[in-house]
Amino acid sequence: MSAAMSDDDASPASPEPLDPPGRTGSPLAPGSVSLRLYPHDLPPAEVVAELRTQARLAEAAGFDGVMTSEHHGGFANYLPNPLLAATWALEATERVWAAPCPLLLPLRPITQVVEDLAWTAQRFPDRVGAGFAPGALPLDFEMAGVPFDEARARFRAALPEVTAALAGRASGPLADDPAVAALAASPIPAVGAAQGPVAARWAAAAGAGLLFDSIIAVQRAAEVAAAYREAGGTGPCVLIRRAWVGEPPDREVAAQMDRFRRMAPDRAQAHWAAAGGLVADPDPAAVAERLRAQRDAAGCDALNLRVFHAGITPATARGQIEALGAEVLPRLRSAGA
Repeated sequence: MSAAMSDDDASPASPEPLDPPGRTGSPLAPGSVSLRLYPHDLPPAEVVAELRTQARLAEAAGFDGVMTSEHHGGFANYLPNPLLAATWALEATERVWAAPCPLLLPLRPITQVVEDLAWTAQRFPDRVGAGFAPGALPLDFEMAGVPFDEARARFRAALPEVTAALAGRASGPLADDPAVAALAASPIPAVGAAQGPVAARWAAAAGAGLLFDSIIAVQRAAEVAAAYREAGGTGPCVLIRRAWVGEPPDREVAAQMDRFRRMAPDRAQAHWAAAGGLVADPDPAAVAERLRAQRDAAGCDALNLRVFHAGITPATARGQIEALGAEVLPRLRSAGA
């Protein structure tokens, strides 16, 4: 496939987007089931085209929204600007929402984060959400000129300001931006990444929801979600899970987990799920039931599903999106997801 191809040339025909029973309209809303989008090992122009294609497939399959995430310096299968990537998905679709989730908050000025999201929401009304994380890779901070040892402190200070502004309560000169001022009538939902009770309490105090990573153990997520609710948190709690209809892609999952182990401290790995928490089964009903059970046991009320792992081809990812949409999402929704 030539990198000079247009997006339309590179994209297979997709069915018309549906609006199935149970689809939630608001970004990150309780009951939502969204899809994570990752760049494959393709030339850059084809990466953009494939992300747009998968966003269209997700919409046609019945997902509520899509999420994109962030790393820098060519970190494999990530992009440096998840909001930019979210706009590609939004432009390619009609109904689904999109959220940079997570965006690494300490790497950017708070005011620019809010302004960029506010103006994006003007282009795509009621279809933009946001998730924020402190960051974990030293290279991301080195490239931004931000001391890595300041990550947690910067995140803790910034999250309440950003969440308040996105909820329509900006202050100072930021409140004078017309798109930011418009958030008072149409706020942007926000979640904060938390893998421990302390971070959960920060999110609750900031007025943000919770976002868990895809490999956290269900028991740990339940502990963190409970701390969030006890601290007065009222936002959505989003559990990311790896989902697969069919025999599990063991080699690709192992390669992805090796990447995570190289960059994660031992204390974080202590709270990982066995085998990376993959929910895989040839029986779609079993996949749906396990996802529902894990969501409920974790004290969460929304799911974000991941099908990408290191080495997964675009065709395989597309097939999983369609299989989840046809066989798993309807069962999740009928079970009260």
